[in-house]
Amino acid sequence: MRRNRKRGSKRLRKDAAIPRTSADYFAMSERAQDRWNLVPQVVSKMKADEISLQKASREFGIAPRTVARLGRDALRKNKSGRYEAKPIDTLLRVVMLPKMDGGLREVGTANSGEASIVGRYWAAVQKYLETGDSSALRKIRRKTIKDENGRRVRLIKDVAELERLGSAGVLSFETIYAKAA
Repeated sequence: MRRNRKRGSKRLRKDAAIPRTSADYFAMSERAQDRWNLVPQVVSKMKADEISLQKASREFGIAPRTVARLGRDALRKNKSGRYEAKPIDTLLRVVMLPKMDGGLREVGTANSGEASIVGRYWAAVQKYLETGDSSALRKIRRKTIKDENGRRVRLIKDVAELERLGSAGVLSFETIYAKAA
């Protein structure tokens, strides 16, 4: 006698796990990392443009169902049953930050607020390197961000150091995002 089994388990497949730390992220397959990287982008797009999950997902070429499953900590259903993005989310974003010794390091940000600071920081660095105007760097008041473990990570704001790193080719737009392992 056969037992009836439920189809469509609610458990996530191993390669579709939600990374909580940068170690979890880098343990994922490259395909899973690529898919994961789209989830915070969709959520950010929903917030920035005040658009639906379906529209934002379509723009990035990922299924809304996948975003809802993997990004469930960043979404909530409103009274009409539609998903909307929370103001601050706790989705892991692995970004690159310059180090004093001239290299770059991968840092997992704890939430969207920290990731926004990193984005503004990189925009200010690029502006300084292109124009020599350091006013945007001065507007970033924080000198550190928190990583996914709550540790403080220093943002290099010294223009002489940034000039040196820029001349060495360490700082470019492509270096903002973590590379796949």
